[in-house]
Amino acid sequence: MSGDDSRLSTTALARALDIPLQQLFATLRDYGWIERRDEHWLLTPKGEYEGGCYRDSKRYGRYIVWPEALVQHPLLSAIESNQRISASQMRRYYPGLQPRHLNRALAEFGLQQSTILGWELTALGKHFGGQQVQSESSGAFYVSWPHEIVDHPVIQRELERLTARQAVTAAAEPAGPVERTVSGHDSTDLFASAGPIAAPMVECRGIDGHHPGTCLQAAVCDWLYFAQQAHALKRALPVEEELYADFYLPAGRVYIDCWEDGAPAAQLAAWLRNKEVYASLDLRHLEIKAGDAEYLDEVLGRGLLAFGIRC
Repeated sequence: MSGDDSRLSTTALARALDIPLQQLFATLRDYGWIERRDEHWLLTPKGEYEGGCYRDSKRYGRYIVWPEALVQHPLLSAIESNQRISASQMRRYYPGLQPRHLNRALAEFGLQQSTILGWELTALGKHFGGQQVQSESSGAFYVSWPHEIVDHPVIQRELERLTARQAVTAAAEPAGPVERTVSGHDSTDLFASAGPIAAPMVECRGIDGHHPGTCLQAAVCDWLYFAQQAHALKRALPVEEELYADFYLPAGRVYIDCWEDGAPAAQLAAWLRNKEVYASLDLRHLEIKAGDAEYLDEVLGRGLLAFGIRC
């Protein structure tokens, strides 16, 4: 090669080959050119033989670069970029997840749903490029996805979070034991502070163990729990922006936001942005106002019934 400037990062190489980045990483790994170690991609002797080397950057740290001529390499130029993949085949890019985890994750996010026929595509799934397919052997329904979905920021974010949770083997231990007196209380001197005694804070905690931010959210959380509706708290919306709904019901793919009185401008702006996303993606959603707290049976009951959810 004429110089280091003519080398391509793996991202640039994927762009030159017109294939998804995650597909290229998986291919290079399968060829034995790179390996994953401690959350980093490292060159193997075979990768070094093909011309790979490292480049250091203040912004990106250390990363692998390749000769520009690899664009013409027969093993890479033969990669098909227009093929479609199923959730089971996505395991190649997320080896820590089983096919059932991937299918359930896509369903929880509203891209597909489980029925007696199999996995059926939803309207949001179509937005992500999904297509309904029927197995020729079993007749079961499943969804195929464009290969580029493995590079979609929203899909990457959700599946990487799921991978991280699967990898956790034990919860963190407390920093140390709390010293107790014979009465069972900690040994902190309650009278050590010369300041006034602060009034106890009202803890808005759901009966299911969730810790919502407000008492209105706690009331909604309890209502959903007693209605036996599985729900997530502070669920990310299916967009690249960091937007979160207060609650999400995966069974009906319904998002719920609690509009509090006297909320700061930033929170109000976030709620309004959520509404725009719900409208643009045609997502099911409900808004609970502060005045609805005493009428949740009517507001939530009727609202969810409109989406086919009986409580």
